[in-house]
Amino acid sequence: MASTNPTVHLSGLARRLVMDGLLEEMEATQAHEAALKKRTHFVRYLVENKILKGRDIAWSGSQEFGVPLLDLTTVDMESAPIKLVSEKLIQQHNALPLFRRGNRLFIAVSDPTNLGAIDEFKFHTGINTEAVLVEEEQLQKTIESALDAMDTTMSELMDADLDNLDISSGEDESKDGDISESDIDDTPVVRFVNKVLLDAINKGASDVHLEPYEKEFRVRFRSDGVLHEITSPPRSLAMRIIARLKVMSRMNIAERRVPQDGRIRMNLSKNRAIDFRVNTLPTLYGEKVVLRILDGSAAQIGVDALGFEEEQKKLFIEAINKPYGMVLVTGPTGSGKTVSLYTGLNMLNTIDRNISTCEDPVEINVPGINQVNVNNKAGLDFSVALRAFLRQDPDIIMVGEIRDLETAEISVKAAQTGHLVLSTLHTNDAPQTLTRLANMGVPAYTIASAVHLIMAQRLARRLCNKCKKEQDIPRETLLKAGFTEDQLTDDLKVFGAVGCDSCTAGYKGRVGIYQVMPVSEIMGKIIMEGGNSMQLEEQSKAEGVADLRESGLKKVADGITSLEEIDRVTKD
Repeated sequence: MASTNPTVHLSGLARRLVMDGLLEEMEATQAHEAALKKRTHFVRYLVENKILKGRDIAWSGSQEFGVPLLDLTTVDMESAPIKLVSEKLIQQHNALPLFRRGNRLFIAVSDPTNLGAIDEFKFHTGINTEAVLVEEEQLQKTIESALDAMDTTMSELMDADLDNLDISSGEDESKDGDISESDIDDTPVVRFVNKVLLDAINKGASDVHLEPYEKEFRVRFRSDGVLHEITSPPRSLAMRIIARLKVMSRMNIAERRVPQDGRIRMNLSKNRAIDFRVNTLPTLYGEKVVLRILDGSAAQIGVDALGFEEEQKKLFIEAINKPYGMVLVTGPTGSGKTVSLYTGLNMLNTIDRNISTCEDPVEINVPGINQVNVNNKAGLDFSVALRAFLRQDPDIIMVGEIRDLETAEISVKAAQTGHLVLSTLHTNDAPQTLTRLANMGVPAYTIASAVHLIMAQRLARRLCNKCKKEQDIPRETLLKAGFTEDQLTDDLKVFGAVGCDSCTAGYKGRVGIYQVMPVSEIMGKIIMEGGNSMQLEEQSKAEGVADLRESGLKKVADGITSLEEIDRVTKD
């Protein structure tokens, strides 16, 4: 069949696909033209438009050009030399470094005629480069994973990039009253602020504190729940650094007498953006600034990574999959309540459910969920938002925090009328949550019928697997700490923190410690009879519910954390 456009010359791969009967000549020509018009790769166009499967294209290409064919799923990408080239080069040529053998670099391509990739990779690395043919679908997935990993490590960011980071406020950039950055156009200050933000992300910090004092200016990161001093810039730079942060978060830099709130968005790549919630507070020697790092990927870790014991996970999943009722999460600020709730919401976030959340403020942005920011100045508080939700045919409602009787009553009524309601309270443990609702004025009979599950939680630091060391702790000390006689077997090993280059003071990351308490019929009866939290606690123990201390000791016995850490996070 003759080509419809004689000016278009099909590549060797396209000719081979026609010869193999996988494409008609007209189809190949049209696909070639469309790929050029869209400025995309020919193979990618065929696969994305479901004209051909990547497997068939790779097989034909390998036969025609004698290029070895490889299954990418068999390659360990953790050891791949991806950092030899830039993200831009990988995306531009749709090629990925796989492994290096001596002075030869092997790169994955889905088009064997992609000679430009071989030449460019050789030019940028100074290494002889050879191509390996892979399926287009596998290549795209692997490139996305590799670029995400590059984003996470942040090691590719050079000093020169600090001036050009894509940083904006988290608000509408078209607002009136824009603040010009010309007043704060001090390059060293810009670079310093950018570096602080990048270091905070790289070190997994949850908060950044910039604190001016009479004779010093201190910068601290909160990592794994503990504050560490990072640097102490000259006191003379404090006002300029703080002004720079206020410009970035679209605050009024002339106002230093009252607290202000703002937001910063840092776009690390096309695949990842980090939000910072910024708050200023006037102190004796200037404004203190605290930035809360809001990484949306935290809610994508999955329920298995939270730290539940198997029975606790089962109870949590059963509760959130009920069509109605209330699930409450309790604990102090910074105990991971929001991540737990959003992990549940992500499991429920399907096309057939209407999910609405009301928070102060929204910390994690999730597509498919209707999220509302509380705005008390405009009259939009939790109770107003809840009433609006109930007029919008909701299936699942998440209330950031139950703070008052009105919000509590509306939430409980919603849970009783066919809606699943998720929320948080600030109490020390699960039994106290029920009495707290009663003390707020919620009728006891509605609490008993609406609340299905209460989950108290804390976050404990994980021991570093590289340097943790077994401790020899006396039997009497372990019994006093809360271990039972049955647990004190020869198999019990208790580890402590040491510290190495891979961790912070012997710890790396955090794990959740939970008290997951279903509200049984007997507990409901105790509530309706005016019982107190001590009675509820006794009943929960009788029903086999582990309290926070017992859950923490289980993590100690499993070698996940130390006894000292459990003492820190579960002490009364």
